[in-house]
Amino acid sequence: MPQATVPSEPRVLARGTAPQGSEFAPLLREVRRQGLLERRRGWYTRMITVNLLALTAVVTAIALAGNTWWSLLLAPPLAVLSARTAFVGHDAGHAQIATGRRANRALGLLHGNLLLGMSYAWWNDKHNRHHANPNHIEKDPDVGAGALVWTAEQAAERRGFARWVTRHQARLFFPMLLLEGIALKVSSVRDLRRRPGRERAVEGALLALHAIGYGALLLTCLPVGKAIMFALLHQALFGLHLGMAFAPNHKGMEMPDPADECRWGHLRRQVLTSRNVRGGAVTDWVLGGLNYQIEHHLFPNMPRPHLRLAQPLVRQHCHLLGLPYAESGLLDSYRQGLRHMQTVGRAVPNPGR
Repeated sequence: MPQATVPSEPRVLARGTAPQGSEFAPLLREVRRQGLLERRRGWYTRMITVNLLALTAVVTAIALAGNTWWSLLLAPPLAVLSARTAFVGHDAGHAQIATGRRANRALGLLHGNLLLGMSYAWWNDKHNRHHANPNHIEKDPDVGAGALVWTAEQAAERRGFARWVTRHQARLFFPMLLLEGIALKVSSVRDLRRRPGRERAVEGALLALHAIGYGALLLTCLPVGKAIMFALLHQALFGLHLGMAFAPNHKGMEMPDPADECRWGHLRRQVLTSRNVRGGAVTDWVLGGLNYQIEHHLFPNMPRPHLRLAQPLVRQHCHLLGLPYAESGLLDSYRQGLRHMQTVGRAVPNPGR
């Protein structure tokens, strides 16, 4: 799979358009000079080891607890650790962890397919297209019309039950995130048919191993009813956690006009469509470093612990250029996103029109 990398110069989008390289190149040089693109293998080794040990501890606790409703109390910590596992897969997809493609892919398959039941190849392909054109209605799969819509034009085309959902999508957003964990697994399996033979075999085998291991763990330790309850609670909280980490990043931010996107070079394309979330170490941990979304989009293969170190450089560079640098608190970021969804929902035609 192609992996997102830092472009040395922004691409000229159309003939006659002035290149924006002069805006991004000085920042890139300074980031490289400070060594912020160098790998942090020790940091990732410690973080991955701690996460795997914590997962092992929770799985052991489930086995030891046995047939009791108290076992459901282990679903929330398992959901949190599942989100941590997804963050590792995310970083592997961006080549943040290792230098070689094979090592990053192996880490992605381990943390995505085997541990989560989520296809690394499917997610990586989708996510890299998002990074190339964030919030672009024709090129970013994250703002395509689906269960939710992001523009008035998309809303105007809704019919039937989808129209009702769109009208109330701001209220339904967080409840719908409870289904995200299952939706990721369904999309992963459906994507297998698009993969070449060998890749499909590897991805499919690991997804099957995850399903067998997950089912065997729960059905061995719990009766069917309790096992189903545990799985539903775990997947719901996992989807909610993951969705709440990704939601503040772009919702309610600029959306490039396809007819006028040529004026946007790499710097503007990434900065104007992204939002940072303020906070300390706890926020960084809970959101997996994605709260430094502007820095992450400008330098997608920058190791996660370096994003906060790059923030002052990026903020200052944007200030010198007179470029807005969006940053808000976590709750305010949700408010902005929900406000955008509410505005779009109002564009749905009334029944009978």
